[in-house]
Amino acid sequence: MSRTTPVSDTHSKLGSLIEKWTRTSNQFGNDTGIPGLRLSRWEAPTPPTSYTHNASICLIAQGKKQVLLGGDSFIYDANHFLISSVNLPITANIMEASKEKPYLGLILELDLQEISQLIVDSDYSGTQNKEAQKGIAVGTLSQPLLDAFVRLLSLMDEPESIKVLAPVIKREIFYRLLMSEQGSRLNQIVTDGSHSHQISKAIEWLKNNFVKPLSVGELAASSGMSKSAFYTHFRSMTSMTPLQFQKKLRLGEARRLMLTENLDAMETTFKVGYESPSQFSREYSRLFGSPPSKDIKALREANMV
Repeated sequence: MSRTTPVSDTHSKLGSLIEKWTRTSNQFGNDTGIPGLRLSRWEAPTPPTSYTHNASICLIAQGKKQVLLGGDSFIYDANHFLISSVNLPITANIMEASKEKPYLGLILELDLQEISQLIVDSDYSGTQNKEAQKGIAVGTLSQPLLDAFVRLLSLMDEPESIKVLAPVIKREIFYRLLMSEQGSRLNQIVTDGSHSHQISKAIEWLKNNFVKPLSVGELAASSGMSKSAFYTHFRSMTSMTPLQFQKKLRLGEARRLMLTENLDAMETTFKVGYESPSQFSREYSRLFGSPPSKDIKALREANMV
């Protein structure tokens, strides 16, 4: 038996579990009953879609996906995982999917408090680097990590066990991540005083206050950095300037409001912090490729709600 066979078999198990629980849905975000875990299934490639991606790990059992962060592209498949250590506004699209071989994926939100405790409990001695790293990366999927995800999804067949066993398996998953090539990225984000930790707090503030006018100087000061250092580390982590980051958050929320809450473009303009409808429409078109009304109509016709 070849050494790759177990991984292939486990991929099949993971794919079967995701397929089973997404059979009646062609959407993202299926409720699993397991906190922080969502499944997705697509039967055709999707157009680029912008949204805020939470700190999480993403796996694919079948298919291929591309994630764009600023000017950087990250492509992953069944042999790799995507990890995001902070909440980031991204653009993503499914690259490979069909009715015969649908895209089957999952996303598990990271519990940074649990990861911080694991660093203490495991006497973690990985690379210590104060410089901010990119907030998104692609890693190689290991057999132990894949096994843990199969066991986590298998709990959906015994919901009475989720409350007790899911936290244990998720802790193992976070441990496997910490011990992987991406461990230093997680260590940085939870280590007080590191640039990644300081930038992550600034990102959280922006996420919760993107409607407000942005003062980069004040944000830098609250992060304990000079304005120039803040710009450098913020861009290293997000591939964007703070202003570009805020703009993506505003426009992503605008799209959500119009798509899911049926707000019109005028009302949305002011709700997300813009003062000029023409500026809002111009920047929306630049990001999404069409004016608000045309874009929302196309999304509804494509059943992207």
